[in-house]
Amino acid sequence: MTLEGTNTWLVGARRVLVVDPGPADPAHLAAVLGEVGRDGGRLGGVLLTHRHPDHAEALGHPVLLAALAAAGAPVLALDPDLGRAPAPALLADACDEPGEVLRLPGHTDDSLALVLPERREVLTGDTVLGRGTSVVAHPDGDLTRYLASLDLLLGLTAPGAMPWRGLPGHGPVVADLHAAVVALRAHRRDRVEQVRAALAGLAGPTGTAGDPADDRLVAGVVEAVYPDLTDPVLLGAAARTVRATLVHLARPRAGG
Repeated sequence: MTLEGTNTWLVGARRVLVVDPGPADPAHLAAVLGEVGRDGGRLGGVLLTHRHPDHAEALGHPVLLAALAAAGAPVLALDPDLGRAPAPALLADACDEPGEVLRLPGHTDDSLALVLPERREVLTGDTVLGRGTSVVAHPDGDLTRYLASLDLLLGLTAPGAMPWRGLPGHGPVVADLHAAVVALRAHRRDRVEQVRAALAGLAGPTGTAGDPADDRLVAGVVEAVYPDLTDPVLLGAAARTVRATLVHLARPRAGG
């Protein structure tokens, strides 16, 4: 589910922002903080792209807690239970690399990206992965908002002299973020149509906006759309994805 694991990104030179500190692994955190301090850098703060524990669990580890306290550095997050809202002034204090926070709800309601305009790079969290597709799982995920977030990224990364790069929460760097989002948007549109067709086959024309709480219906759609899945973890993720798609289809004028 996390490909090679969670990517922790360090942004800045003297005031360094740690983006997604990851799991509560002491060796990993020691390596991160060692890199922060290399060449005289200091910890400016932590930014979370979203609340999921594979990105945020380290916030509860004594190693990182002590480092944040010693530096007087904030945790910036859209989830108020985890940190302070990443207002521009707070972000500028935490990092000496110019950047902007872009809200990208969909994977979760608190998902964000960090845009580095001078580098033409976007730290995308789990909205765009380095390989494959992100899970948009009911009830935390919202497919309608996710598709709107992809459209926002398409506008931001419109082709120019140099392509924008994506620095994802999992997997390798995305060399051409715009092209990756175009492909991801098309894939999502195809999945929506597959779910729509499966609904029509299972329940007839009146069932095209199926009830996401109907476990039997969801299981039937999963079997039709993901016929090769056997792993219980992936089947569970597929079911939550189908539920999110059913919610999307039930909305007036929902697009693909």
